[in-house]
Amino acid sequence: MKSDVYFTNLRSKGESDSRLFKLERLIKTAGIAKIDFTDKFVAIKMHFGEPGNLAFLRPNYAKVVADVIRSLGGKPFLTDCNTLYVGGRKNALEHMDSANLNGFNTVTTGCQIIIADGIKGNDEMLIPVRNGQYVKEAKIGRALCDADVIISLAHFKGHEGTGFGGALKNLGMGGGSRAGKMEQHCDGKPEVDQNLCIGCGACKRICAHQGPQISNHKCRIDLNNCVGCGRCLAVCPKDAISNPNGNSNDMLSCKISEYAQAVCQDKDCFHINLVIDVSPYCDCHSENDVSIVPDIGFFASFDPVALDRACVDAVNKAPAITSSRLGEMGKEDDNLDTNHPYTNWRIGLDHAEKIGLGTQQYNLFEVR
Repeated sequence: MKSDVYFTNLRSKGESDSRLFKLERLIKTAGIAKIDFTDKFVAIKMHFGEPGNLAFLRPNYAKVVADVIRSLGGKPFLTDCNTLYVGGRKNALEHMDSANLNGFNTVTTGCQIIIADGIKGNDEMLIPVRNGQYVKEAKIGRALCDADVIISLAHFKGHEGTGFGGALKNLGMGGGSRAGKMEQHCDGKPEVDQNLCIGCGACKRICAHQGPQISNHKCRIDLNNCVGCGRCLAVCPKDAISNPNGNSNDMLSCKISEYAQAVCQDKDCFHINLVIDVSPYCDCHSENDVSIVPDIGFFASFDPVALDRACVDAVNKAPAITSSRLGEMGKEDDNLDTNHPYTNWRIGLDHAEKIGLGTQQYNLFEVR
């Protein structure tokens, strides 16, 4: 059976038709009220933005979702897990500071913020993955496990490891504790082309695990320290770092789907993707490049697989922004393939469908 996905564009009919009103109308029309929220703890899983990156979702959107949940009797809180890499969100204190700097607080969102895997990123629960092929027990942040209802509020964008980031990545990678993130990343380890390396140290500065080692103006990767997160690949100015394991990105996508399964299984869930500021790279970067396509709109569904597929299809049909990375590369039939030609965005969706998380077949309904 096809799943229902609801969509609203960003056109405004006047003061009573702001984006915030459109988001509220979308999620209500999509049926969020079908969930029994009465006196239940509701985790709104989202990304608070890495300091320096401005493509993350504004807190105003989170407040709309939190207000709707509260009106239905629920007890909402915003949450995310700590990151594996160096940055502004690697422990709960810095994570909260980053969230506050990016505008997330009780006044702007109308609810509390809880870092799901605790101060050091090790407050986790082991959740058996239904139909898991690569992960038998996912390491999920405890606050997500304690929640009665899960709401995914995701910024849809490009991603260098998985092709795109949407609901599945928000839940899977985002729901994993630091150890869980390491488990998802660990199948691929990079290598350095010594002829291209200039020893600039960009890879060393971005690494949380002392993987890159610089000597004699050249880098080598200490594979005993490396966890395979791929951050060094993204920052190398000479493209000297690559991953020789051609299946590692595919494995990453499959594990993300299995972690998303662990977060969602046996819980009421609802999923929202905002396809705006579609940057070529993940929001985990400390910068964001020009959007690769124009803003498209908001999507919502009870099925995260159908939701992500609908967003993929919309982005692939959109015209490339000429001044963007995608525009410079030359638009082809598939924008996401062009944006990151060494990833396969289909893998995660195919695997999520295989393990029973959802379907890629959908009916699209426009909410006006």
